[in-house]
Amino acid sequence: METEYVKGRGAQINTANKFSKYEYVTEHIEGLDEAWEINADTELIYADAKTIVNKVDSPDIGPGYSMNPYQGCEHGCIYCYARNAHEYWGYSAGMDFEKKIIVKKNAPQLLEDRFQNKNWSPAPIMLSGNTDCYQPAERKLEITRGILEVLLKYKHPVGIITKNSLILRDTDLLTELAKLRLVHVMVSITSLDNDLRLMMEPRTTTAKQRLKIIHDLAANNIPVGVMTAPIIPGINSAEIPDIIQQAALNGGRTAGMTIVRLNGAIGDLFHDWLYKNFPDRADKVWHQIQDCHGGKVNDSRYGTRMRGEGKIAESIKQLFAFAKKKYMGGAEKFEYDLSIFKRPDKNGQFDLFE
Repeated sequence: METEYVKGRGAQINTANKFSKYEYVTEHIEGLDEAWEINADTELIYADAKTIVNKVDSPDIGPGYSMNPYQGCEHGCIYCYARNAHEYWGYSAGMDFEKKIIVKKNAPQLLEDRFQNKNWSPAPIMLSGNTDCYQPAERKLEITRGILEVLLKYKHPVGIITKNSLILRDTDLLTELAKLRLVHVMVSITSLDNDLRLMMEPRTTTAKQRLKIIHDLAANNIPVGVMTAPIIPGINSAEIPDIIQQAALNGGRTAGMTIVRLNGAIGDLFHDWLYKNFPDRADKVWHQIQDCHGGKVNDSRYGTRMRGEGKIAESIKQLFAFAKKKYMGGAEKFEYDLSIFKRPDKNGQFDLFE
């Protein structure tokens, strides 16, 4: 008997946790909730984190830092590489990733403590390098907003990537950061097809709303671009030019791209999702993903893991480069101002005239 499809979730199963001795399974049916509300079946797990800023040493993206106020993500994107990290918390990369959200409630204070450290030198920090900092829980918890307040207080640079229109709530803070050249936003758009979005990213906002994010941020002179990631051959690869064109028409200044890779448990999750949603072309898509990663779907090699290799990957990269040049060719490269970072003096006061 075929298992009924669980609406409102990307993952349809809980994969085994390689770090756990025992395995458990929960099966139930749920509906798609109203936008922005925390799913009734979602558990928020509050944690007193020890640190919030993580050093990134990846040849793919260069040296830098990231911070994530949440681990796990209700958006439920089936392809999300962050799913594997949930296993370190003792949970599954499958439904647990979407239903058990780790909340780092002390993130703003941890960030301020880091900035107070005399050994800290200002460098752009990527907010949402792992999971979306504007996922549904943020509407009530406002941890991301607290982080932005600390960043503005210390005049520290930040990059943000999101697919949630909740970011527009913080336009006031983002506008002030933008005036100082301290913020750059990338809005993730993987498809303009709403039916595909509902299958691939079930609890995210529509492409129309994401284009509105770009439009509204640009209208407030907040540097913004589009992230067409990940590109899945045979699923959304043909949409690259349209996505970049629409982003540019709404004020997007730049575009980024990665090709899907299915490391760890994500391979099993994506395979299950692919064959349930696209049985007519699942074999072809699966083999095309393999073609992009040397015959495997779980490429971990620096330099190729995010951009792929081979004829299919090359054709995708050429299509992306053509569209970016055509629709965003004249855009200036954004640069942060690292010179205005400011700590309070020994009395805890800032110079009001600087």
